[in-house]
Amino acid sequence: MTHELIRERFAALRAEGKRHKDAAEALGISEGEAIAAHAGAHDRALRAAPLRGPWLALLQALELCGPVLALTRNASTVHEKTGIYRNLSGGAQMGLALGEEIDLRLFFSHWHAGFFVSEAAANAGQPPSLSLQFFDASGLAVHKIFVRDATDRDAFQSVAQAHADAAQIVEFGPVQPKAPPRPDREIDGAGLAEAWGRMTDTHQFFGLLNKFEVERQQSFRLTEGTFAKRAARLAVRELLHEASFAGTPIMVFVGSPGCIQIHTGPVVRVEPMEMRGMQWLNVLDPGFNLHLREDLVESVWIVEKPTSDGVVTSVEAFDREGGLMAMFFGARKPGVPERDDWRELVRKLPSAEVGA
Repeated sequence: MTHELIRERFAALRAEGKRHKDAAEALGISEGEAIAAHAGAHDRALRAAPLRGPWLALLQALELCGPVLALTRNASTVHEKTGIYRNLSGGAQMGLALGEEIDLRLFFSHWHAGFFVSEAAANAGQPPSLSLQFFDASGLAVHKIFVRDATDRDAFQSVAQAHADAAQIVEFGPVQPKAPPRPDREIDGAGLAEAWGRMTDTHQFFGLLNKFEVERQQSFRLTEGTFAKRAARLAVRELLHEASFAGTPIMVFVGSPGCIQIHTGPVVRVEPMEMRGMQWLNVLDPGFNLHLREDLVESVWIVEKPTSDGVVTSVEAFDREGGLMAMFFGARKPGVPERDDWRELVRKLPSAEVGA
């Protein structure tokens, strides 16, 4: 399919109200391919300019732009935070954003391409939408940043211009299939449980999975009854509603291959919604939005990890493909024990035997 044909068909799908990701999927291409096709000279409403790194320097420059919208999504969940990009550190492979609102774990090794995207508004009286969009090598979006009313648009465009690379030709490859998990019988379950029990920090868990070559849900199954317990699929809805009713501050983690985005604080407006045959579980608060495909939740686990501050409990939701949709924790700082109200909230969640 030529770039001009992609632009023509993409515009028609956008006019029908489809989001970028959905329009690209309808064309049978990745979102990254669809955006890349809009680079160069043409007269379509959406225009894209390729960007060059270093990505950390680009993100650090955004602080002068004021509040923007940070968006990270996976196949079934979208996490949106409005705030200022502050306190960024790291290097070419990994980085951190530790601002009050924008809290990110960045894996730049998965950032294959970036674009400055401008899209004319449907209402001619409105300014165009401006964003920075980053994709992995298969064209999957890993992180996006959008201008909002309070953003300094001139500063935002200056950041994009400073990293523009008009001569760059961006190409994407096929999605690399995931290696299947090793059979349970090949995993040292006893060694896994022993190492799990000796953890002193939740961040050690990723290394533990690598050491024992075990998939995340597989590790839960192998330690079920000791460190992990199955919850009902509706437990995420119950968790958000209870946190809203009780005012319990929580942490919500949603990740792509290139970024984990975190919200810490209360959730207030929790609204389930059915749209076009899809069941969405939404948090619609000022500064934080969450959109989770509740109909795609296949399993939910309550997981305990020992730390030097005591046990830390997470609630983790997985979709039908085994992908991690979102993780939920009680709000806490390093060096502070887990909140009692969070533990009580988790204790009340329906078990897998009780609900669907």
